[in-house]
Amino acid sequence: MEKIASFSIDHLSLLPGIYVSRKDKIQGAMLTTFDIRVKRPNFEPVINTAEMHTVEHLGATYLRNESKYKDKIVYFGPMGCRTGFYLIIGEDMTSEDAVPVIKEMFEFIASFEGDIPGAAAAECGNYLDHNLDMTKYMARKYIDEVLNDLKPENLNY
Repeated sequence: MEKIASFSIDHLSLLPGIYVSRKDKIQGAMLTTFDIRVKRPNFEPVINTAEMHTVEHLGATYLRNESKYKDKIVYFGPMGCRTGFYLIIGEDMTSEDAVPVIKEMFEFIASFEGDIPGAAAAECGNYLDHNLDMTKYMARKYIDEVLNDLKPENLNY
């Protein structure tokens, strides 16, 4: 079998950041998949499942309500390796184009108060696996240490 592109990225040199993982044209529409890398792979602990789950709920809620992109959001969810998230937007974009909406999403997460959207038994298959306090901490850390100081090496593979 042919190796898929994401397994060709050197994960030993990959830094936290925002990367265009791939672009796909489907029925005339361009889809851009973003690699939102929160943790440095193989160098720091991965994100706990409760925090991954909470970011997924809050991030998806934010993105599907955000005025500019809400009708272009195809998917937002966790990476299996638990070092970040994938975001697919139905538009031809660069990493730099996505920075504002991703930063706004993490600001929303870092400052969120109240009940986590969709975190009830009737709405979620694992509604007990959330941790809002640690999610807010992780989001603030990502903003302060990565998003507020993005360099070319945090935006391009």
